[in-house]
Amino acid sequence: MPQVPAARRALAVLRLLAAAPGPLPASSIARALGLPRSSTYHLLTAMSEDGFVSYVPEERRWGLGVAAFEIGSAYLRHEPLERLARPLLRRLVDQVGEIAQLGVLHGAETLYLLKEQPPRHATLVTDVGVRMPAHLTASGRSLLAHLPPAQVRALFPGRFVNRTGRGPASLRELRRTLADDARRGWSVEDGHVTEGFASIAACAFDHTGHPTAAITVTFRRGDHPPETWPSLAARVRASAASLTARLTGRPPAGSPPAP
Repeated sequence: MPQVPAARRALAVLRLLAAAPGPLPASSIARALGLPRSSTYHLLTAMSEDGFVSYVPEERRWGLGVAAFEIGSAYLRHEPLERLARPLLRRLVDQVGEIAQLGVLHGAETLYLLKEQPPRHATLVTDVGVRMPAHLTASGRSLLAHLPPAQVRALFPGRFVNRTGRGPASLRELRRTLADDARRGWSVEDGHVTEGFASIAACAFDHTGHPTAAITVTFRRGDHPPETWPSLAARVRASAASLTARLTGRPPAGSPPAP
């Protein structure tokens, strides 16, 4: 269909402007996307008429328009991340018989968005809407493991808190832990949040390879000894890989292959 190439070019412009720190000249847009300048100007003009881009005449640059903002706001209102992840969490609960949760980073904390659990299961301190120090949770560490070192340093400038006397107590110790987690593709916390409970988490990525959310399984340590954790982790990683696919995302280069 003749409309499809034009649609792809328009989407490429939106992605480029969304990733840029500010408005861009039309020449830069054309060069980045490999388009003729004349075609780029025609495309930007058409997108501007519909409000998807806006022109800043004083700077002779193009930026995102109000229509792009409206679509982004509508996306958030529809709770897409939760809707995409919920069936995956339910399936994971059926597979392992333990609590499964979805968490995101909120500054230096893990914020839990979803929780699915089998009937008559023990209640956890972590629940929907609860925030916990990210460096203590498996979900938080699985996300931190894929952030740039400078960003991790900015998130943890001072003293490290703990709940049970366990977990990373310094930035250096946290970095070592995150490096190990990134290499194997999953994170584990053993009694860092609640004595007697452990969690295994793996992270899902967006289309840029940025860590978006983490899927976690939490269990009584006595029910799953450490030698069984890799098999649990494989199921968690498979669920996280499915969420990545649903987000049309991709893992960053060098990530361990999905199970």
